[in-house]
Amino acid sequence: MNTKVLLAALAGGVTCFLLGWLFYGFLLMDFFASNQGSATGVMKDEASMGWIPLILGNLATGLLFAMIYSRWANISTFRTGAIGGSWVGLLMALGYNLSMLGTSNIMNATAALVDSALWAVIGALVGGVVGWTLGYGNRT
Repeated sequence: MNTKVLLAALAGGVTCFLLGWLFYGFLLMDFFASNQGSATGVMKDEASMGWIPLILGNLATGLLFAMIYSRWANISTFRTGAIGGSWVGLLMALGYNLSMLGTSNIMNATAALVDSALWAVIGALVGGVVGWTLGYGNRT
């Protein structure tokens, strides 16, 4: 793994973290709170959040995009990164959210579908940043 891939992973991870804060912690917090399933006590408040696992999870997401783009997809622009990222984000979220909807009471169907669509947006932005970072300096 080269330095450019690690920098792209870091840029993608930071982008993912900031978008998560914006969407889940600010803009759509009330929506997701009102569309929880019947499970109780599953959400942590800010004081009891595990910041290290949260940060590592976002960095892992950035690394996933960077590895896919650099090793298999040869993506190195914001545009192609955003297109690929929207599909990766949507399909990963649909897979997870529909599985959770079928096996748990964490969220209702509305939240599962909105979260999946939201991940298409997050994936597009993270993917665009990762693609741009991978291609930075390659243009003449």
